[in-house]
Amino acid sequence: MEDNSVPLEKMVGPEMDFLQLNTPDVPILVQQISEEAAFEGFETSTYYRENTLGMTVTSGSVTIKKDENNLIGISIGGGAPLCPCLYIVQIFDNTAASRDGTLQSGDELVSVNGQSVKNKTKVEVAKMIQAAKDEVIIHYNKLHADPQQGKSLDIVLKKMKHRLVENMSSSTADALGLSRAILCNDTLVKKMQELQDTEFMYKGLVDHCKRVLHANMELLQTIKAMGDVFASLAVREPQPRASEAFRLFGEQHRNMEKAGLDMIQKVKPVLSDMGTYLHKAIPDTRLTVKKYADAKFEYLAYCLKVKEMDDEECGYAALQEPIYRVETGNYEYRLILRCRQLARTRFAKLRADVLIKMELLDNKHVQQLGGQLVRIIKALSEMHQRHLEALAGPALFPVEVDLSNSAFQYKSTTPVVPMFNEDDDDHEIDQAEEITDSLYTINDKEVADDSNDFTPLLPDLPETTTTEPNYDEMDNLTLLSTLCLNDSPRKIDEGDLLTNLD
Repeated sequence: MEDNSVPLEKMVGPEMDFLQLNTPDVPILVQQISEEAAFEGFETSTYYRENTLGMTVTSGSVTIKKDENNLIGISIGGGAPLCPCLYIVQIFDNTAASRDGTLQSGDELVSVNGQSVKNKTKVEVAKMIQAAKDEVIIHYNKLHADPQQGKSLDIVLKKMKHRLVENMSSSTADALGLSRAILCNDTLVKKMQELQDTEFMYKGLVDHCKRVLHANMELLQTIKAMGDVFASLAVREPQPRASEAFRLFGEQHRNMEKAGLDMIQKVKPVLSDMGTYLHKAIPDTRLTVKKYADAKFEYLAYCLKVKEMDDEECGYAALQEPIYRVETGNYEYRLILRCRQLARTRFAKLRADVLIKMELLDNKHVQQLGGQLVRIIKALSEMHQRHLEALAGPALFPVEVDLSNSAFQYKSTTPVVPMFNEDDDDHEIDQAEEITDSLYTINDKEVADDSNDFTPLLPDLPETTTTEPNYDEMDNLTLLSTLCLNDSPRKIDEGDLLTNLD
């Protein structure tokens, strides 16, 4: 299956060969112009009037000193026999032209060292620049282009396509027929994967530490409750030895609680630092990475657009047919070149910011993670050591307690639950009241019948008058005690009765 991907190094011009210089970051392209790259065998034709697409052009000149390789760091496009002008295709990084900053992609070359370049090929102009000794005087027409003018719907769709293809494998993209631009030697992809792995590791570590602290907090609450119970028993216990044992046992539990709270106070700052790294530093880097990815996809979209326009020119050149946009100054292509340069500048700046932030995150991760883990483990170890010291005293139990003297002296706060049904008890009381009322009624009738002929049974006994109590105002217990109804019947000796009678 044919690979439709186009490396970034092959996206500058169809008629040029390139030599890649490997660098740790962004690849640098250097043009190697050859005689075979020039168009030959075409007759000079009449050019159309230039179509600037509404863009303005201003003239100027600049003097650029050559480097030790006799280069100024530009690549040239256009020229005879198809295009009426020669223009700058790319300004290479870390070169004399890039450091000067005057020339930009899309600017037209008018003359070199006072010699006009009109109707010359790009190879001839390159030789003119190489023939100069130490410095080159270039007259140019600067193109004033609005980057938004070059951001067409085609660029937006290409940008979206690169975003979708980012997570696809090469075989899948080729099977779908998706042509795309790729970055060679992109070390940032590996660093972003490492950042994601680090984020997952920190997230798991923070969650585990939180669960450990919650479990210890629940255990400390249980220990505190047990210590309070034994301290309360020590206060109420009348026996000195048992009271002292209960007090010491409660104090041990309170010391254990204090050790646990100290451990939590030591671990909390560690979790706070890890949370800052997880919830602030990493998201901030991710935001920068998101901006970098947007700039990257936009830059790749312009690279792919330049490649398509170059292929179009190659196709027409092979057929020996002209293209209207090329014959009118190729301003559309020059606009895309300018937009690509601006997108690349923004992409390189954001890339540098991402690399710096990720390096700082890596340093913080390497330097602080070990210390944070040591602080957590040390705090847990100190807590367990203090627990052992608190329980390492003399044995307090078993303790002899005389329950016969002290079991019923504790004041219970537990409410007493009745073991009977209140409704049944009320029903029984109502029945007893009805029976008592009926007995009172019968007795009143008998007393009324006998009150007319009252004869004392024992005339010899002195008469005593007693006041009848008001039984209606008495409760049940008082009524029963008044009637002398005890729980168990008492045997009465007949001799006692006779004695009283005598």
